[in-house]
Amino acid sequence: MTWVTAVARLRARREPGVLVTVATVRGHAPRRAGAKLVVGQTEAWGSIGGGNIEAVAIDRARELIGAPGPEPELMEFALNDKVTSRHGVQCCGGAVTVLLEPLPVVQAVAVFGVGHVGLELARILARHDLDLHLTDSRADMLTDGRLGVLADAVAQIHVHHTPLLPEETLAELPAGTHVLIMTHDHAEDAALCDAALRTTGLGSIGLIGSAAKWTRFRRRLATEGGHDDDTIDRIKTPIGIAEITGKEPATIALSVAADLMRSFASG
Repeated sequence: MTWVTAVARLRARREPGVLVTVATVRGHAPRRAGAKLVVGQTEAWGSIGGGNIEAVAIDRARELIGAPGPEPELMEFALNDKVTSRHGVQCCGGAVTVLLEPLPVVQAVAVFGVGHVGLELARILARHDLDLHLTDSRADMLTDGRLGVLADAVAQIHVHHTPLLPEETLAELPAGTHVLIMTHDHAEDAALCDAALRTTGLGSIGLIGSAAKWTRFRRRLATEGGHDDDTIDRIKTPIGIAEITGKEPATIALSVAADLMRSFASG
């Protein structure tokens, strides 16, 4: 397995890892500069030369995986028999510098409703390294032509067309996904709110709409859905930053995205 495939596998599993690269080599060493090793919580792929270098790098990588907010760091190794080594002696005679780059689990966001605001929001979020799920019950909202504006996305985009029950997508989302509900249909929004409150493991839940809409929804969630007040309070509405005003789709999307990014930073 190549290191690129290994990194992709960790991302698909939503597991943290560390990319280990031989940065510099002076003299003789087991591998040349550029050799890579990908370290996960229980597995490792590739090699930077085996022996003490690799074992120590794996130990440190797993410490970084378990640390809050890890940063990239360099490790230096002298390869001679005079160096005290944790995992055996390597006597190649050279010196090696190894770069460890943490691979955190990225944020996941699901946008339900890819209308005017939803598409503008997707355009903003797609510029960030996250997993972006776009769901709509209308096939014409998810055509290649319409979503072509996301072709240069940094985010990994997952498109879900759910013509009957868009709320079924909630069960497929990875743990911790932040959900934003902004469909074209209030009945669809209401069903999604109810289903989101019943889905374990989600991150935040946001609903677009007016105060009057939320009053109706809150009543229905309590009377028909049987949710208590604390559960209903998991839904944030209105969404966005109040100081960013305007009703244009791009302005609303900017406000919602900024509020979401602020919650990522504080979380």
